Amino acid sequence: MIRNNPFHVILRMVAIGFAASGPGSMAAADSAGPIPPSARFPQQGGQALYEAICQGCHMPDAEGAKGAGAYPALTANKKLEEGGYPVHLVVYGQKAMPAFGGFLSDEQVADVVNYIRTHFSNNYDTPVKPDDVKAIRQPDYNYVKLD
Repeated sequence: MIRNNPFHVILRMVAIGFAASGPGSMAAADSAGPIPPSARFPQQGGQALYEAICQGCHMPDAEGAKGAGAYPALTANKKLEEGGYPVHLVVYGQKAMPAFGGFLSDEQVADVVNYIRTHFSNNYDTPVKPDDVKAIRQPDYNYVKLD
């Protein structure tokens, strides 16, 4: 089923654009769900993922933004202290934040969460591991699909 609200349309466009410009396939040995590897974000590493996905709303300096919507600042954010919280938000989304769980591998989620938790005046050095992400994913969860 295609969701036609503006947010889902934009999310599909971004995912399709990255899939078209990225490598033909990516490793799928994770729990990211039914999205084919070719539709996932090709970026690897926390900084590259943040720059490609997150900074459009949270801004390059992670200060957040207000305008058409409210995008919270990630700088010196105490909510990021417990690694499970940002993992859950990245995988499942919340309010205006989309769910990226179907478009990112467990390793990519861990990488971007670790990047945010160790940059932008955040000093949470207990790393999130791909197995932590896998543990948060619900079996048979229906992630946003492109078709």
